Amino acid sequence: MKLTVVIVNYNVKYYLEQCLFSVERALQGMQAEVYVVDNASSDGSIPYLKRKFPWVYYIENDQNFGFSVANNMAIRKARGEYVLLLNPDTIVGENTLKECVAFMDAHTNVGGLGVRQQRVDGSMAPESRRGIPTPWTAFCKMSGLGSRFPKSTVFGRYYMQYLPLDRPVEIEVISGACMMIRKEVFGKCGLLDEDFFMYGEDVDMSYRILKAGYKNCFLPTTILHYKGESTQKSSYRYAIVFHKAMYIFFKKHFSYNILLLFVVSLLIYGKAFLTYLKQQFHKNEEKEDVIMDDMRQKKFLLVGKGYNLRQMQRLMKEHNLYHSVSQGLPQRLDPTADYIVFDTDAYSFTEILEWFKHDDPQHKTPLIGTYIGISQTILTGNSVIQFKQNEEQ
Repeated sequence: MKLTVVIVNYNVKYYLEQCLFSVERALQGMQAEVYVVDNASSDGSIPYLKRKFPWVYYIENDQNFGFSVANNMAIRKARGEYVLLLNPDTIVGENTLKECVAFMDAHTNVGGLGVRQQRVDGSMAPESRRGIPTPWTAFCKMSGLGSRFPKSTVFGRYYMQYLPLDRPVEIEVISGACMMIRKEVFGKCGLLDEDFFMYGEDVDMSYRILKAGYKNCFLPTTILHYKGESTQKSSYRYAIVFHKAMYIFFKKHFSYNILLLFVVSLLIYGKAFLTYLKQQFHKNEEKEDVIMDDMRQKKFLLVGKGYNLRQMQRLMKEHNLYHSVSQGLPQRLDPTADYIVFDTDAYSFTEILEWFKHDDPQHKTPLIGTYIGISQTILTGNSVIQFKQNEEQ
C-alpha cells in the first residue's frame, strides 16, 4: 500500500463530500486507502457520506476527541508507506497526490511534505511554509516585526516568505491541513501529541521530525483550502484553543528560557483577549441568516456547461442571488464578480485551481466557489447553498 489518507470530520459534511470527490479522482491508479474519522458530528455526516463513498473506511467517535486523537486512531490502522493528514475543507488537484508521493519516493531523507495551499481569493496561504516558532520567531510574529519585514530572514522567519515559490524547498513547519508524513517517521518520533486538542500538533510534529534527523519540504503543487469551515477563526473559542496550543508548544520545547517564555506567553494571551474584544462587536456575523443576507448583496459568475449550469442558475434564482453565466472558462477575471462558481463535473479540480491562482497578495480578485452536481450544492468559503428541498438530505 503506497498511501493512506486520513481526514478528521466535525459537522462539515458538504465540504468533506467535495474533498472526497477530489481525493477519489486524485487516487486513480494508486494503491491507497482513505480513512474518515468523525468526531461525533451532529449533522448526519456518516450516513450521508457512507451512501456516496462506501469504499472509505469510517471511524465513528461518540464524542469530539480533537484533531490529534482522531488522527492517531487512523494512523495506527494505516497500511500506507506514506500517511497524508488532510483537512475536510480542502480540494486536491488530480495530480497533487501523485506528485507528492513521487517526491517522497525520490527523497528518502524527507520525513514530511507540505504543499501550496490556495486561499479562496486564489493567493497562497502564508501558513503553507513556516519556520519553527522559537521564542524569537514567535516574538517577531506576535509583535508585528514579521509583517513589517516579511522577506527578512531574521524577522520574517515565521512565514519564510524569502523562499522561492516555484520549486521544492526545505521548510521547518508543515501545515496540518495537508501534511504527508513517511510512515516510518511515526515509529521514530511517535504519533501526534494528544495534549494538543486542535492546532499546534502540526508544529510539534514538524519539529520532532526535524529533531529525528529528517527534512521537511514544500512542494509547489496546489490544493484549495477553504480555511474556516471547520472552525470560525474570528471566534473567541478559536483564539483560546489556538493560543493555548502555542503555549503548550513553548512550554514543551522551550521551557528552559523562562524570561522569553514569559514574554511570549503575555503576547499570546494578549492576542487572545484582543480577539475576544473584537468578537463582542461582531456577535451576529456568523449566523446563517446574516450570511445569506450578505450573499444576496453579491454577484456570482457561474462557470459550467449543460444541465449543471442550468441547475446552478435555478439555485441562484431560488435564493434570490444575483448572477451571470459563462459557458466555458472565462478568458480573464470578471472584476465585477464577487464569486466565481465552477462546475466540478465540467472541469477538473486542477484546471480550476490553476486558472484561479496568483502570487500577488495585494491583487484583489473574486472569491472561488464550487458546484457539486450530485448533491446540487454550491460551496463558498463561508456558505453552503443548496435547493431548499434538499437541505435535510
